[in-house]
Amino acid sequence: MVTIKIISEKNIWDLLETIVDPEVPVLNIVDLGIVRKVDMHDGKISIIITPTYTGCPAMDVIKLDMYTKLLENGITNFEINTILSPAWTTDWMSKAGKKKLKKYGIAPPPAQQSICTPDAFQKEEAVQCPHCNSYRTILISRFGSTACKALYKCEDCREPFEYFKCH
Repeated sequence: MVTIKIISEKNIWDLLETIVDPEVPVLNIVDLGIVRKVDMHDGKISIIITPTYTGCPAMDVIKLDMYTKLLENGITNFEINTILSPAWTTDWMSKAGKKKLKKYGIAPPPAQQSICTPDAFQKEEAVQCPHCNSYRTILISRFGSTACKALYKCEDCREPFEYFKCH
C-alpha cells in the first residue's frame, strides 16, 4: 500500500522556518519577513518572496536553500517568485525575530517603521545597545557587515555592535 502525504500550507511555512538567512544566521526567512505568501492552488504551490534590499546577495543562497528544502521533502510542484513591490520593510520582521537579533548581539529595528525617519542617521537617533540596554550609543559607520546593518558603539559598556537598520 502506498501512503500519500498530503501537503498543507502550514507544512510549507514550517519548512520555510527551518531556512536561515546566510547573513544573519540567527534569523529564519519567515522571521525576517521575506516570505510574503504561500499559496496552494490546483496542487501547485506558489511562494512569493521579497528581498530586504533590491540586489541583496543573500537572496540567491536563500532561494537555492528553499528549492533544496522543498525537494528534499518530496515537494516538486512549486514555484518561487520574487516581487519587489511593495518594498520590504522591517515592519515585516516578526517580534520573535527582533528578540533573536537582540539576543544575538544585533540591535533590532524599532517595533514600527513609522518611528524611523528618512534622515535618522543625520540626527544620529539613539539606538539601544543589545548588550547593556543603554541608549548612550554612537554611530560608527552607516554600513556594517551587510548593507542592511549599521555599526554602532556603546558609550557605557564600550562594546561595538551592529544595528539592523529600519527601512
